[in-house]
Amino acid sequence: MGTKTVDETGVKTDKDKTGEATESPETTGPGTAADGDAARNETADTPDTEVTDGTGEGTDAADLDAADAAAPGAAADQGATGVGQGAGAVVSAGLGIVSLTGSWVGTVASARESVFGQLETTSSSNVQTMLEKGYGEAWQATALWGGVFALIALIVGVVVLVRPAFGVPGRPQAAWIKSVSWAGVALGVIGLILAVLKYTDVMLSVPSVG
Repeated sequence: MGTKTVDETGVKTDKDKTGEATESPETTGPGTAADGDAARNETADTPDTEVTDGTGEGTDAADLDAADAAAPGAAADQGATGVGQGAGAVVSAGLGIVSLTGSWVGTVASARESVFGQLETTSSSNVQTMLEKGYGEAWQATALWGGVFALIALIVGVVVLVRPAFGVPGRPQAAWIKSVSWAGVALGVIGLILAVLKYTDVMLSVPSVG
């Protein structure tokens, strides 16, 4: 008749009548070799870890890398657009001021028309003709070039103001760019009106003799 004994390792062995010990197929304890193999297999089959954002949706690491790579280009594009709009706003305001105060081009054109008027007049010409040829046409040349600068200032200011509508949706325009652009538009309108009034002799016309 066989007897069962438990050795120091906790493994049951049976002794038969011949005195030989045989190992029992039963095992005790949670840490068996089969369990270790299963744990290693589950670890190897585990899918890639996903990063969750604030909405609870998972985002792959590759998507995050692509977004990080695209971010510098988008920032550079945004910076370039802002610089261009700011420069356009300053140009618009500057041209509006030039249309009101006068420019080198207008001064040269006025002097040129004055010389031509003096050459066209003779000693027998009356005073009114000399005034119109010598000064009237020169003043009109100044008004004409002032109107040209005012029109350019108006166009540039309007283009800068409407530029965000044709850009990236949701990208706001800086407040100072809007302010300077509106200033350029206002100065352009004022300069254009004054140029028309001076060119048509409604304002600051050539004095008449007699």
